[in-house]
Amino acid sequence: MSIQIVSQDELADGKTTAGNIPPVLFANLKTLYQRRADRLRALAEDSPLDGYLNFAAAICDAQQRVLKEFPLSIDLSQELEKAAGKPPLDCRLFPRTPHWLTLLDALILVLKHGASEPVPGVLERLEQSPSLQREMMATQLLNQDFKHVPADKAPFIWAALSLYWAQMAAQLRGVGRADYGENRQFCPVCGSVPVSAVVAFGAHSGLRYLHCNLCESEWHVVRAKCSNCDEMEHVNLWSIDDEQATVKAEACDDCGAYLKVIYQDKDPQADAVADDLATLLLDDRMEDKGFSGSGINPFLFPAE
Repeated sequence: MSIQIVSQDELADGKTTAGNIPPVLFANLKTLYQRRADRLRALAEDSPLDGYLNFAAAICDAQQRVLKEFPLSIDLSQELEKAAGKPPLDCRLFPRTPHWLTLLDALILVLKHGASEPVPGVLERLEQSPSLQREMMATQLLNQDFKHVPADKAPFIWAALSLYWAQMAAQLRGVGRADYGENRQFCPVCGSVPVSAVVAFGAHSGLRYLHCNLCESEWHVVRAKCSNCDEMEHVNLWSIDDEQATVKAEACDDCGAYLKVIYQDKDPQADAVADDLATLLLDDRMEDKGFSGSGINPFLFPAE
């Protein structure tokens, strides 16, 4: 990959990104899930998707609570050395510990209280599922084998997996290093796919980062290229409202893929997951035009 996660010592070899652009931004877990829950509820106020957006907000609330009550402690001191240029927390290869199941059980316990039908029944069935079955469903989701995982259980399993991977990413004692090269469509931390892209504000204003749908890390991709195939000539932006829309779809005629771009420089409260989920009408428009989404929202897995 053209972005690698390396130790601080290795970064000292002088290989840095041009212009000192941070190649990778790790998530601030202290506020991430609560900010996302707040954003989902705000977007739900004027949305025909209000029921599902509030459902997703409840999961984010539970993630924030479980994060505090069941912190992950894991030794990742050797992972950067073993990675050898590959994602150190590769979601298809990294051996999960049972802690992710502890997180899942804790999420279920929190979410069962006050949930409306049919959520309690789904949670009860998931809670009663043998650990081996839940491990199998987790592996299938991480391998993007979505057809074998019941759609009603997938968001809860993924919420636990994401909480597990995000905590590992936060404890990974490494930094991003950008080398010359292409193929940045996968997360350099865990190898998963983006949920959307964000155009940042503040210290990184105007820069585009792809936001990982699993470990919540973000990695830099220049705005002039398709985030899926790196082509530059036939990339267009589409929106439903107007040119000042907070969410647009970047579509590439070369590979036929699109990924939504969330402009946090226009609305600092915008969130990579929440604003992507709230703009499903834009997905419908892009699919009508013949494009396929290259991102996956953790609350809306593809039907196969």
